[in-house]
Amino acid sequence: MVRIALLFLFWILLFDFQRIIFTLHNFDKFSQVGIAQWLGAFFYSLRLDMAAAGYLCALPVLFLIIATIWKKKWAMTLFSVLLIFEALIASMIHAGEVNAYPEWNHKLTGRVFMHLSHPDEVVRTADWGMTIWFSIYVLLDMLFVFFIKKKMFRFEPAKSPNGVWMKATYSLLFIPLSLGMNFLLARGGLQQIPINTDAAIFSNNYAVNDLSVNSVYFFGKSYLLYNRTNIDEFIPHVTKEQALLTQKALYDYSLEHDNYILANQRPNIVFVVMESWTANAIGSLSDVETATPNFDKLAQEGLLFTNLYGVASTSEIGNSAIFSGYPGIPEISITMQQEKSRKIPCLNQDLKAWGYTSGYLFSGDLKYGNIGSYFTDHGFDKVEDENDFPKNLERGKLNYYDEDLYKELIIRMNKLPQPFLQCGFTGSTHSPYDFPNSSKYNRFSGVEGKFQNSLLYADECLNDFIQNAKKESWYKNTLFVFIADHGHASNLQQNPSESAFNRIPCLIYGEPLKQAYRGKRIDKLGSQVDIVRTLLYQLGGDYQRYKWSVDLLNPNAPEFALHAIIRGYGWVRPTGNFTYLMENKIFIENKFPEDIFKPELQNCHSLLSLIYEEFKQL
Repeated sequence: MVRIALLFLFWILLFDFQRIIFTLHNFDKFSQVGIAQWLGAFFYSLRLDMAAAGYLCALPVLFLIIATIWKKKWAMTLFSVLLIFEALIASMIHAGEVNAYPEWNHKLTGRVFMHLSHPDEVVRTADWGMTIWFSIYVLLDMLFVFFIKKKMFRFEPAKSPNGVWMKATYSLLFIPLSLGMNFLLARGGLQQIPINTDAAIFSNNYAVNDLSVNSVYFFGKSYLLYNRTNIDEFIPHVTKEQALLTQKALYDYSLEHDNYILANQRPNIVFVVMESWTANAIGSLSDVETATPNFDKLAQEGLLFTNLYGVASTSEIGNSAIFSGYPGIPEISITMQQEKSRKIPCLNQDLKAWGYTSGYLFSGDLKYGNIGSYFTDHGFDKVEDENDFPKNLERGKLNYYDEDLYKELIIRMNKLPQPFLQCGFTGSTHSPYDFPNSSKYNRFSGVEGKFQNSLLYADECLNDFIQNAKKESWYKNTLFVFIADHGHASNLQQNPSESAFNRIPCLIYGEPLKQAYRGKRIDKLGSQVDIVRTLLYQLGGDYQRYKWSVDLLNPNAPEFALHAIIRGYGWVRPTGNFTYLMENKIFIENKFPEDIFKPELQNCHSLLSLIYEEFKQL
């Protein structure tokens, strides 16, 4: 029993050692955290650490008992091999999380397997520093593992029962007892509801909570959710009657209105999907020192949507929201399930019926998130990525620079018959934020200084793109839509579990825009899914087939935004907002007045339930 206790202590020590490394690597996240809160993470983590250890000890403890009672060296060898293998997996999870945290601002989740399905993308996203630090942290963890293992589990002759029958009796006693104890610790005790990650959450600081929550436990649970093995139990269930009442309240409004913003209904349309652009770093959308002076200037000449939210935190979900009006569902990416994504509508299909040609160009690799297949399946004439760029161009580690993406866009539009739909997806504002003359763009420091400096570069490229486009014959009949794929941490906002993190820019710009709407701001609350319906109404298309989308220019349309967060979802209304962790069953924030909170919670649950039920039937 002493050795079993030492086995649990082994894991607790390793987890706490990893917390120290996590703190040192992400020290800027904890620089304003008091020592009491930081130490609290080591205390409040104990129950979840023991639960993780309960799972990890299940097999090793079996061989440890055999080695102790029967004095079998082969059993001790198997125990050592299994323990080191598990420790290596835990170390890789920890090292990956430590490196990704400054960029993602959340713990490593099971969605990492989507990235790992394209390992070249992972290698290119990580700069050399990240790769080196990953290797160093795995090495440090494993050196610590070998050190404490050597101290705790020397195979020395120990007092054990004599005789085969006594050994068998002890084995029959200790094996079920130890496995039962493992099970009890893994579920967190005898209470009716098993332990969950909320057992380690104690602070109002998200970084402290992330430090406290056991990384192996969190990753394992997230993997189950990502593979939808148990996500059904976390999606809210409402009665059909209630769901239909909510659907009627949110979508049954007068569809006709006279807010027509275009001088003609058949302009060329250019979508620029801007990687990670966040409203929290844009001067025209927030009270900050702007990283985007050129975008702000364009906003004075275009139609700016000031209160728009991204539906999720990854690019492939953002793209399907923009072009298909499809909402974000927690832990689900519809583009990764082609049999389903092919059944949802797409803006390109509407425009194709009017004779539009189409193209989509990304400066990186479109295998990520199955983005390329999504656009190919929906009939884009040309879907191109880095493989279609001139090979003599310089490039960053992850993608070609924004300046070259925009040049390639203009080359393609010069060859397209009009009218056309051309889309470009930028990449220089994605980690590792490499772009030419980076020393020129160094205005910002702080937690997200590197990202915000990349915005300075991207913003300058955007301005050059517009100035060059103005020289082309097709410019006067071209409408530009500049919109982000998702939010990002900024020096103003770092918590990805708060709704404000997801607020993004959307700007409609160009000569086809009526003079009355140039320089105008639309403060109506909405999300990415609303863009396609808003635009199709202006074009005279069949906007009603985008059933989860509303028209942001329709004064009769209600205002709401449903968005996913890591392991949860958020709901935003003009009267307030909340974000909710599904598994933990806790609210990260709730800014609704008490008297309307329950009705709004019901609205959110009904809508999410409707969307998820339809998703399962696709």
